[in-house]
Amino acid sequence: MLALISSGVAVTRAEIARHTGLARSTVSHRVDALIAHGFVDEDTEAPSTGGRPPRRLSLRTHGHAIAGVDIGASHCRVGLLDVKGTLLAVREDPLTIADGPEAVLGHVERTLPRLLKVADGTAPRTLRAIGVGVPGPVEFSTGRPVDPPIMPGWHHYPVPEFFGERFGVRALVDNDVNVMALAEQRRAFSDALHLLYLKVGTGIGCGIVADGHIHRGAQGSAGDIGHIRVGERDEPCHCGNSGCLEAVAAGAAMAARLRDVGLEAIGSLDVVRLVREGNREAVRTVREAGRAIGEVLSGLVNFFNPETVVVGGALSAVHDQLLAGVREAVYGRSNPLATNVLRIEPSRIGENAGAIGAGILAIEHALSPAQVDRALATDATAV
Repeated sequence: MLALISSGVAVTRAEIARHTGLARSTVSHRVDALIAHGFVDEDTEAPSTGGRPPRRLSLRTHGHAIAGVDIGASHCRVGLLDVKGTLLAVREDPLTIADGPEAVLGHVERTLPRLLKVADGTAPRTLRAIGVGVPGPVEFSTGRPVDPPIMPGWHHYPVPEFFGERFGVRALVDNDVNVMALAEQRRAFSDALHLLYLKVGTGIGCGIVADGHIHRGAQGSAGDIGHIRVGERDEPCHCGNSGCLEAVAAGAAMAARLRDVGLEAIGSLDVVRLVREGNREAVRTVREAGRAIGEVLSGLVNFFNPETVVVGGALSAVHDQLLAGVREAVYGRSNPLATNVLRIEPSRIGENAGAIGAGILAIEHALSPAQVDRALATDATAV
């Protein structure tokens, strides 16, 4: 019932009865319970078709807040959303993830109360759940990072417990690319049930949406395409192998290549700056990186057959040059049937994709049938 109400498919008791086939008395009993526990409001009259106008049901958004936390290699973005997924407030700060979990998560702990105050408006908001995206492999069932290569000190760190102890709410943790894929699919490409999201920045990762759901694989490492070998390339990679896609086409690799020809470039943002300044060497480097990414992506397209590929991350800021190379390789090497309706697009959500996606992850958990039933069974008021 809550799903029907929140999606707008059924917004009166009579409509719910028609969609579910339940007796009106049963519908009224359950709707009354959802209202009593703070999930639903019933306060506006719907258009009348004769007789007494029905009262309209809606998901209760006031008083509730969900946090979405996007932790990157060198930044932390914290967003506050209502339970419909509307972004209420957001803050980004420079942070180094290598400083360790206590320092980084401590910053989040201090930031969240400030955002709650900013988003108060006319009524206080209560934090109901937290979603967190981190740039490394995560065992989703426990929410703990596992051997993350750029996150020293984070291995098996109990991130959900950290937030649970301090805020008393459930925290869900996932790989950052997965939550970005979720944001793009839910907000920008809702017609695409099979979608790949490529994050191209300091590293390269892939989030997979299969039949409308995030696909994490058996242990949570699905989508780690940054360490697929590209042709016969032999560039050394920090993982210990050579020729990995990250070592060939990530922002750090491109910056190193530009430094070799005498240009000032430390990371992805410098590559973007040089391209925007019209530097020919930078434009050529980005397009070549796009071809390398497209070479790997063509195999994924043949294997997975997505409807949509979305390219995000820092390098998506120069998507004209990057996607030119990606499309050239994918459409040239993939099966024609797999590319028949395929679209390859830049991110539509932009820099807040990680925070919004992490928030959506928490919202979908909080509004899941199991959680709603548990709340009603225990007389909880949390969403």
